[in-house]
Amino acid sequence: MQQLFIELYLDEDVDVLLAQLVRARGFSSVTTQEAGWLGATDEQQLIYAASQHRALLTHNQVDFESLHQAFVASSREHSGIIIAARRSPYEIVRRLLLILNQVTADEMQNQLRYI
Repeated sequence: MQQLFIELYLDEDVDVLLAQLVRARGFSSVTTQEAGWLGATDEQQLIYAASQHRALLTHNQVDFESLHQAFVASSREHSGIIIAARRSPYEIVRRLLLILNQVTADEMQNQLRYI
């Protein structure tokens, strides 16, 4: 699938304000709440994000590093995972825009990035 811009899926531990800030800059973003996936396991969240061709944004480094490794080991694909250190939503968006403006969705496929 050729997709130029990364579209985001925000894990439930990410401030929903981030979705609004990302959208205000012209990028697609969906929260867990909007998608109706509150309370789903981390693996279910990643599978859902992949089914929607969206990179998953999370603060949950430990679990999503493990999931990424498990997906790679079993040749399963995802649309990318971005792990953000806990900072203000404005600082996270500033860092996130570096990826969104420089990395295509195809390049993000199966990648794990940190901001």
